[in-house]
Amino acid sequence: MGLSSNVMYTMGFASIGASIASWVLSRNIEPAGLDRADRWGIFVGQWAPTFFALGCAMRMEEQWGRPRPQEAMEREREREREAAPMGGSPLGG
Repeated sequence: MGLSSNVMYTMGFASIGASIASWVLSRNIEPAGLDRADRWGIFVGQWAPTFFALGCAMRMEEQWGRPRPQEAMEREREREREAAPMGGSPLGG
């Protein structure tokens, strides 16, 4: 999708800021009071751990993810070379 782990980390920090902003705005603008402001802040604040977890998962995928096709072919050839019998009689004797 074109997203990197850095984008997810940025979104995590942005959601922390959005949580604070939504709490302040709800507290000052809405007549519902502090309880509603707290709920808005908590709701938006719960996004941050999700974005940070996705960022960690994407960072691991970026570092140790699937190898490129050329690297995969080279690893397969290496495994075949290691598995091939070396020397000795073809009859096992």
